Amino acid sequence: MIQWDDLRYFFSAAKLGSFSAAAEALGADVATVSRRISRLESSLKATLVVRSRKGLSLTAQGRQLLSDGQQMETIVTSLEEIGQDSRLAGTVRIGAPEAIGGSFIAPNLVDLCEKYSELKIELAANPGYLSAITREVDISITLSPPVDNRLHVEPFAHYSLGLFASEKYLQDHGRVKGLSDLNHHRIIGYLDDQIYAPELRYLDEILPGLTADLSSTSIHAQKQMIATHAGIGILPLFISHGLKRVLPGEVSLRRRFWLSAHKDIADISRIRAVRNWLKSIANLP
Repeated sequence: MIQWDDLRYFFSAAKLGSFSAAAEALGADVATVSRRISRLESSLKATLVVRSRKGLSLTAQGRQLLSDGQQMETIVTSLEEIGQDSRLAGTVRIGAPEAIGGSFIAPNLVDLCEKYSELKIELAANPGYLSAITREVDISITLSPPVDNRLHVEPFAHYSLGLFASEKYLQDHGRVKGLSDLNHHRIIGYLDDQIYAPELRYLDEILPGLTADLSSTSIHAQKQMIATHAGIGILPLFISHGLKRVLPGEVSLRRRFWLSAHKDIADISRIRAVRNWLKSIANLP
C-alpha cells in the first residue's frame, strides 16, 4: 500500500532537486528522505529517481508521478483544510525576492504570527524565482505578472529605486553632477548573465552602455558594497537606509511586485488570509 507521507517526501525531493534540500524543507534527515522514497519505489515497483553526487534526477516514471501528483497534492491539501478552516492552522510558504522578503516581509511577520497563532510560515527569500505553478511555494511574489491561467495573479506593491553611494565614497571620488559622470565612477550592479528578470536591468536604462564594475546576484551584497564605500549602485528605497542618494532628480525608477498563487489553493482559508495580510502591509517607498 502506498503511504501518502512517502509521496510527500518524493514530491519535495523532486521539486527541490536533492535529498538534503527536501530533508531541510520537511524537518527530517537525509536518511529518512531516502528511506521513504525507496519505500515508495518498492510499493510502486518502479524506479522514480536516479541518485548521484550532484543530487537526483527523475526517471520517466518519476516525472509522470510528479506531474500526476500535483493534482493529488491539491486534493489532499483541500481535505486537510476541512479540519483547519475554522482555526487557520497549517503551513504557508511564501516565495519572495530577497530584498522584500528579508528587509520588509520578515520584520513584519510578528504581526501575522500574533494574528494567526496556529499558522506556520515559511519564507523563502531568494535572489531568484520560486514557482507557485509547481507548488514550490504557496504564494509567490514576483517582479512581473506570471502569465499562466492556472494562477490567481494580482498586483501587490509599487516600489521606487534610485542611485546610492556612501558619503565617504563621494568625498573620496567626487560628487556626481550628471549622468555622464557615472562613466568615471565604480558602478555596482547585478551579475549580468545571472539576472533572472528583465525588470532588474537597471543600468542600461539609466545610461545606455553603463555596466557594473562590481557585481553580485544578491541585492544585499550590492548594498554592502555600496555601504562600505566601494562604488555607486541602484537600490530600492526601502533598503537604502544610511546611504546618500545620487542624482535624485535624474534617476528615479519605479517597479511593481505581483502576488500569485495556484488557483487550486488560492482560496483555501489560510492561503487567502496570508495573501490578504501581505496586501495589507504593501506600502513601500
